[in-house]
Amino acid sequence: MASPSVDSRELTADELEKKLKKEEKAREKELKKLKAAQKAAAVKLQAQQPAAASKSEKKKKNAKKGQEVNPLEIDPETPLGEKKKLAPQMAAKYNPTTVEKSWYEWWEKSNFFQADPKSPKPPFVIVLPPPNVTGALHIGHALTAAIEDTIIRWKRMSGYNTLWVPGMDHAGIATQVVVEKKIKREQNLDRHQIGRERFLDEVWKWKNEYGGTILKQLRRLGASLDWSRECFTMDEKRSRAVTEAFVRLHKLGLIYRDIRLVNWDCVLRTAISDIEVDYIDIKERTPLPVPEYDAPVEFGVLTSFAYPLEGDLGEIVVATTRVETMLGDTAIAIHPDDPRYTHLHGKFAVHPFNGRKLKLICDSVLVDMKFGTGAVKITPAHDPNDFEVGKRHDLNFINIFTDDGKINTNGGEQFAGMPRFKAREAVTQALKEKGLYRGDKNNEMRLGICSRSGDVVEPLIKPQWYVNCKGMAEDGLNAVIDDTNPKLGIVPKQYVAEWQRWLENIRDWCISRQLWWGHRIPAWYVVLEDDQFKELGVYDNRWVVGRTEQEAQEEASRLFAGKKFQLLQDPDVLDTWFSSGLFPLSVLGWPDDTEDLKAFYPTSVLETGHDILFFWVARMVMMGMKLGGDVPFTKVYLHPMVRDAHGRKMSKSLGNVIDPLEVIQGVTLENLHKRLEEGNLDSKELKTAKEGQKKDFPDGIKECGADALRFALVSYTAQSDRINLDIQRVVGYREWCNKLWNAIRFAMNNLGDDYTPPIEIDPASMPFSCKWILSVLNKAVSKTVASLESYEFSDAATAVYSWWKYQLCDVFIEVIKPYFAGNNPAFASARRSAQDTLWLCLDYGLRLLHPFMPFVTEELWQRLPSKIDSVRKESIVISEYPSVVKSWTNDDVESEMDMIESVVKSLRSLKSQLPANERLQRRAAIVRCRTNDACDIIKGHDLEISTLAQLSSLTVLSENDDVPVGCLVDIVNESLSVFLSQGSINVEAELGKLKKKMEETQKQYDTLKKKTSASGYQEKVPVRIREDNEEKLAKLLQEILSLKETSEHLERES
Repeated sequence: MASPSVDSRELTADELEKKLKKEEKAREKELKKLKAAQKAAAVKLQAQQPAAASKSEKKKKNAKKGQEVNPLEIDPETPLGEKKKLAPQMAAKYNPTTVEKSWYEWWEKSNFFQADPKSPKPPFVIVLPPPNVTGALHIGHALTAAIEDTIIRWKRMSGYNTLWVPGMDHAGIATQVVVEKKIKREQNLDRHQIGRERFLDEVWKWKNEYGGTILKQLRRLGASLDWSRECFTMDEKRSRAVTEAFVRLHKLGLIYRDIRLVNWDCVLRTAISDIEVDYIDIKERTPLPVPEYDAPVEFGVLTSFAYPLEGDLGEIVVATTRVETMLGDTAIAIHPDDPRYTHLHGKFAVHPFNGRKLKLICDSVLVDMKFGTGAVKITPAHDPNDFEVGKRHDLNFINIFTDDGKINTNGGEQFAGMPRFKAREAVTQALKEKGLYRGDKNNEMRLGICSRSGDVVEPLIKPQWYVNCKGMAEDGLNAVIDDTNPKLGIVPKQYVAEWQRWLENIRDWCISRQLWWGHRIPAWYVVLEDDQFKELGVYDNRWVVGRTEQEAQEEASRLFAGKKFQLLQDPDVLDTWFSSGLFPLSVLGWPDDTEDLKAFYPTSVLETGHDILFFWVARMVMMGMKLGGDVPFTKVYLHPMVRDAHGRKMSKSLGNVIDPLEVIQGVTLENLHKRLEEGNLDSKELKTAKEGQKKDFPDGIKECGADALRFALVSYTAQSDRINLDIQRVVGYREWCNKLWNAIRFAMNNLGDDYTPPIEIDPASMPFSCKWILSVLNKAVSKTVASLESYEFSDAATAVYSWWKYQLCDVFIEVIKPYFAGNNPAFASARRSAQDTLWLCLDYGLRLLHPFMPFVTEELWQRLPSKIDSVRKESIVISEYPSVVKSWTNDDVESEMDMIESVVKSLRSLKSQLPANERLQRRAAIVRCRTNDACDIIKGHDLEISTLAQLSSLTVLSENDDVPVGCLVDIVNESLSVFLSQGSINVEAELGKLKKKMEETQKQYDTLKKKTSASGYQEKVPVRIREDNEEKLAKLLQEILSLKETSEHLERES
């Protein structure tokens, strides 16, 4: 045992280096022991097999041989939270399930994702848009996680003190609906029957048991969130922040109470926000199902009826799509300039069911005298337009509905107690009986439906709490559009106009919700002992606000000094968006002046969908600036909405909803159908959905893994405001992961067990291909970083993908294979350079790719050998992100490789014209050069061209040399032509191809020549463009001459 003094003191740099080298050697020794043990176990297993086997058994054994797993390729079991134990040998194929196992638990336990408020590193902070506590992972969440994790991993590797805060939203309406249904199903009771206190107990019980599933699923995606800071909008700290915000805004005069029209849900019995209203367009008379009604209700019908006029003046006809609301009519509006009704100005109509006098008012704002009869019934308490008319003309506001959508006593004894759509039928019938019904007709309309309950939204007048948004909206607008000092940037920029439109036309925000689950409004109603009416809210000036009931008591005592009173707390809760709007502040500990708040506010970027730009983003900005003293983030990135491959919105009834976990793990068509059957689709919808699934996923969805799904989603972000997600693209990236896997396998096989990477690399002394791959790697790094910095994630993904696939795998690895084929001493130096370059490329390439594909890059990076003199980071997660190395850039080498690749492309094109059974055969090829420079380049790269084009030999000819007969021909460019040997060719067919190509090239030349010869060209066109055009003309002319020459060569053979 080491002495305590040695353990407690800090090691010197030399001692630390020796210790790490010692540990590294011990690990290598242990690995060799494990390999030996597994080999011995495999031999022992083989020895234990029966000596003799029947022919059939041998046949079965041989059939299975290809499917047998090498025990040396099986990862040992890793205890939860420990660093993954890798098999001694890499598996033959990439398997996402195996690769993505164990890494996340180790990352999390190692605290790689935790931020330190005292760190000297610059902070970079993202707050995860809090998913609903009721939610399960959907493709939109997966897109959010993929983008945000790409940003946060990149910044972490780039030396930032990164914080990505996870949280959950209590989702007031959604959660209450779920729990109400559960209670109804299990106890056959509603919330009113069990009472508020017991209902809330049930909600918390449900939340603790089932809520938060989505946060667990985010781990499966690899989201590197700081779980030590996980929060919930209804937890104690967040609830205190919500109360504090309400009290402060009320003291500032920005929260007030008023009676206004709201979107009312009669099933949920609450006001709902605009975002919770879905609109459906109805073209004509359409029966639709409505919750709590046995039969469908007819919409899209315009009913006309007459109001009798007072004083025997006849009648006036009005029309409405909601005839039941006539029970609350208090006026009839006409246009002041309508000659038909001049004699009725100031007159009255009489309500046929209650005798109420309805004044005929003149209103040019509302009434279009050319539409219908030119007369409009006015129901100020149940229509947004009529509400404004009511305010303009000081009309009575008569509410005719109860909270659950029945006619109240204001609607008259004849109809009281009827559900509103039953009353619609009864009112129509009563009008007919009184001879006032004037018919109905089809009417195109938009119908508001609550997205939570499916109920038809009813405009209803209610006393509610509101936030005065005007001043805060101006501040939020200026933060974006201020030319001199913008505090907040929005990407893509197209949404700045939408931001401006919303905030310039902002209305005050209704924050009351008539729910039980949520933050109870910290306002109390004062009932005085001598009040005539003691119901809550009867008198407008009796509300007091406080952080606690004690505070409210003190405020009431001050306002009503010497009077006896009782306090009743407002039963309503706050709109869920209120607590969400505080999230960037509350997650960091506001209103307390915490270390996190000082270190991490304002946050760096807010990434979310463009559909909640106003409902969430704008409110966070307004509340952050008002309560936090600054914008809550300095950048907003709005991602597109995800649709299916055909561009359709994802819908259960279409069967096109994609579950990210099913893409990650794979799913059969049968199980896709099963998921539909477990839903609540009717038989017709179920049939349509199944047909849709069968068409889109005939073989189910192949197991793709989290890495492939993430990469696909990020690469799709260039598609403006929507992503048309094709699962085949995800499958394609899964296949690409196999290519990465094979690249590392190739490296491990050719680096050898004893390989140690060099301390430094000098490209100048290396073979051409090594210089080239390092130069293009530099460009890939530069492009990736620049794209990430400008939030062009698709471009960043493309830059990484293109380098790995088209340059490293398709070219470099192929080109260096001859160096490793045998032990040719002539290749000794090149072989070592290729090994060093390959290691460097894989190390850089994996780190470059890591933010996009965390699992496979960690697994492969851990297999790479370490430099002998340096201590490598424990994980790729905390390794350094690649940066450009200036000495690697070599434009001349890249230009030469462009020429080589063009030649190879042409030769491959010629090979593709051969019979299928001859395409893989190596053939002799000729390159004819028309310039000395081209000749030198091609001669100097015989090996690269022969290897990439799979040739048996390559001959380089000058312009004056004759080409042998019997060759296929292709023109590479104005300087080069290629010829591929073929015993006999169809000269006529080849001449036809050349003729067609010559015609196309001549057409391009003539068009450009005409353009450059046009009048005023020399005066109007900039010098740089004229020079470019002259260069293009010269190249086209050279290509024409080359094509002619090649044609003449073929004609001589005919």
